[in-house]
Amino acid sequence: MKTSKTPRLPYGNADFLRLRTGNFIYVDKTRFIELLEEEDNQSQIFIRPRRFGKSLFLSTLKYYYDVNYKNDFEQLFGDLYIGQNPTTLRNNYVVMEFNFSGIDTSNAETFRNSFAESIRRTAWRFIENHNNIFANTKSVVAQMKTHLYSALESIDLALGFAVSAKVKIFVIIDEYDHFANDIIAMGSVFGEDFYKSMITANGLVRDFYEKLKSETDSGTIYKTFITGISPVMLDDLTSGFNIATNYSLESRYNEMLGFTRKEVDEVMNAVGIETNQIDIDMEYYYNGYKFNGEAENTIYNSTMVLYFFGQILKNGKLLKDLIDPNLSIDPKRLKRLVRNESNRDILIQIIKDGGIVSKIVERFSINKLDSDSHLISQLFYIGLLTIKEAHLNGLRLTIPNYSIERIYWEQLRQLVEDNSQLVKMNTELVENSINDLAFEGNVHNFVDYVSQNAFSKLSAYDLQRFDEKYIKVLLLAYLLLNDIYIPMSEFEAVPGFVDIFLQRNPKYPQVKYEWALELKYCKTSAAPSEIEQKRKTGLEQLNKYVNSPRLKNRTNLKSALIIFIGKDKYEIIETGSAASGNVNQL
Repeated sequence: MKTSKTPRLPYGNADFLRLRTGNFIYVDKTRFIELLEEEDNQSQIFIRPRRFGKSLFLSTLKYYYDVNYKNDFEQLFGDLYIGQNPTTLRNNYVVMEFNFSGIDTSNAETFRNSFAESIRRTAWRFIENHNNIFANTKSVVAQMKTHLYSALESIDLALGFAVSAKVKIFVIIDEYDHFANDIIAMGSVFGEDFYKSMITANGLVRDFYEKLKSETDSGTIYKTFITGISPVMLDDLTSGFNIATNYSLESRYNEMLGFTRKEVDEVMNAVGIETNQIDIDMEYYYNGYKFNGEAENTIYNSTMVLYFFGQILKNGKLLKDLIDPNLSIDPKRLKRLVRNESNRDILIQIIKDGGIVSKIVERFSINKLDSDSHLISQLFYIGLLTIKEAHLNGLRLTIPNYSIERIYWEQLRQLVEDNSQLVKMNTELVENSINDLAFEGNVHNFVDYVSQNAFSKLSAYDLQRFDEKYIKVLLLAYLLLNDIYIPMSEFEAVPGFVDIFLQRNPKYPQVKYEWALELKYCKTSAAPSEIEQKRKTGLEQLNKYVNSPRLKNRTNLKSALIIFIGKDKYEIIETGSAASGNVNQL
């Protein structure tokens, strides 16, 4: 760092100039600028989930390539990789930045107007920002601001200035897929016909990208870098913008966004966070992303990490949520993705098994989202699945981390409540029953509530999937309604895995009891001998878990075997010191 002062965390800050001049940490990703330059195709697309650092990387490209910042190169890049290894193209272009994240998608007309205005605004700002290079810009910009020119006419004017000045343009587009993702989330508010009309012949979006393509072919635009969260428009724009290469899944770019473990440690050291201040397993919460099966390192979501560190620096401890609320997935979007039975089955399979085997589709159209492979690919691109390893002719995809796992549990609870004959949930009763777990050491009230108000009301559709895994994730989903515990699925006790481990939330050290819960399931028709065997096996497992090195020294750890029989009966056998051998049957 360039100053002896402790640098600040750049949470929510995507302006490279401000980070480099305002004493913020900047995790150096500039080696990837060199790699991207070496690619054969200089029209490039890069997809990553939300809040992974895309906008900051685009800002870095702007200050590296724009001619306006040539005299600032040493200050901005001197101590970074690219400053030590500059390319011949540094500060060699005029950069034109588009950002479609703020488009108004209230209805079709507001979208057209907002998209057109965004293009016009980008065009006149581009001219204004380079008026030291362009000649006689004042009157033209004034006319553009009064909407004298259409969106595409404004682009033509901007391009014309660059041609006259004999400079090449580097086009940057952030959130290229914003409106397509809104359509996925909103469904019939727009309708797929509207989407198609905007990107087929004579559609504004199509015309915009065709303009970029033609100017690239002519040489006016030399480089283009596009980011978004999914490739949902790439197939639809094939003939409108078929010159770009998607580098999102290339192993050499796996670490271009997000943080590696080494980079997380560097941030901690830079801001003075000690390991003894970290009271959670950060890898379990925030790590796990991999975007190529052969990539060496998994990646942390950088925004999640910065949010967590920010709480520690500000308060000395965790006071808010472990998971940044700004990273939650839009429930409308998820609901839209699982609107048919086949997609719901896939979602439930992923939740129960922790992942799925599939191929990743690299480009697809909005009208193919209902197919199995396209749904799975969508979940991958928005960050709800990630690559674990190669598997035969496909990939084994897994849920990246605990933060994302919680989203699935909540979605499953919502699916069950939407599709079952459930009475209105009494949130207060659920929270009280979880408080009983925490402060009274009473597991019965919680299990009884979920059994009577959820399991016994399941629809025929849900009953087809009712087994130990299904029971487990539904219990976990209801446990999330009260945040005094961190409920963990398949907690590694070594040897073996506890079905559910309820760990105290660091926010609530006053919680008295933690729990290890082992779950078993028998059909209603099960013979007594089968149930007895489940008891024996479950108690043996539970005894092994609670005496394992990871659990035996936990303060006030209680444990229970819960055997569900059909959908509306259960028995509980507590094995902790406070209630050894206590059995509850319904």
